[in-house]
Amino acid sequence: MELAAIDNKVKQVVSNIRNLPTPPIVFHQIQKVMSNPDVSASQIANILAEDPAMSVKVLKLTNSAFYGLAREVDSVKHAVVIVGIEAIKNLVLSASVLGMFKSDQIDQEFMDRHWRHSLATGFCCRLLAQKVKSRGFLNPDSAFSAGLLHDIGKIVISCFLPEEFKQFREARESDQIAPDFMVEQRTIGFDHAQVGGVLTLQWKLPQKLTEAIAFHHNPTKSGEEEPMTYLLSLGNFIAKKTLYSDEEEHLVGAVDSDVIEFFGFEESDIEGFSDQLREEYGKAETFLQIAGMG
Repeated sequence: MELAAIDNKVKQVVSNIRNLPTPPIVFHQIQKVMSNPDVSASQIANILAEDPAMSVKVLKLTNSAFYGLAREVDSVKHAVVIVGIEAIKNLVLSASVLGMFKSDQIDQEFMDRHWRHSLATGFCCRLLAQKVKSRGFLNPDSAFSAGLLHDIGKIVISCFLPEEFKQFREARESDQIAPDFMVEQRTIGFDHAQVGGVLTLQWKLPQKLTEAIAFHHNPTKSGEEEPMTYLLSLGNFIAKKTLYSDEEEHLVGAVDSDVIEFFGFEESDIEGFSDQLREEYGKAETFLQIAGMG
């Protein structure tokens, strides 16, 4: 099943939302020039210079524990040289999304929980991508963005579809066991993964990222064995298993054995990944500050 086959109803719902945020111009400009193999660090730095607030965020993230650089990076151009253009593009996307969705209607606890889980999934996806990097098919920075954005559809539903969100929360009260996406499908007729897929398609994000978000609960249904989709499914599961509280344990769910085997991992590896994620997640502080939670 391709992304194009996602229910037209969802596309209609998302396209009807007014004031839906979009990534800043600077992100699309960087994405555009990246298609040129000769693009320079100076060109990227010049694009970022047009958005001083974003430049500050990129420098903060580059100098954070996320990269663990030995020396402080004092210019955007230097940051591009040190961490690479792909990393900078994904940092711009991450910083944009963390600051993009603000709503007085949403309780802070929901937003806090959302971003903490999304960041944990991002960190886990980055970690898993580094494990299989030698095979050359997954970029750890893109994997981080996929993890951070995987539940973006939940934010769209909560911020822009208050009636549907209310229906979902009422249904969730009476069903504490089923996964969120199943409760959504049953009560509002579509789920957050579909909404996220449509939204990122509208944002013109890379196709692999969009497909991974749309199918992260059902990677085997995406039509192709796309590594990013499988990685996101596994990262999401490990993040829940590792960092969900005892009260949320029943929501962890399970992961398809095909997903674990896809990368040549075994069930016994999961605990080791959990330990590494706990350590990595300690580096999330700067991201949380950008999201207004630090």
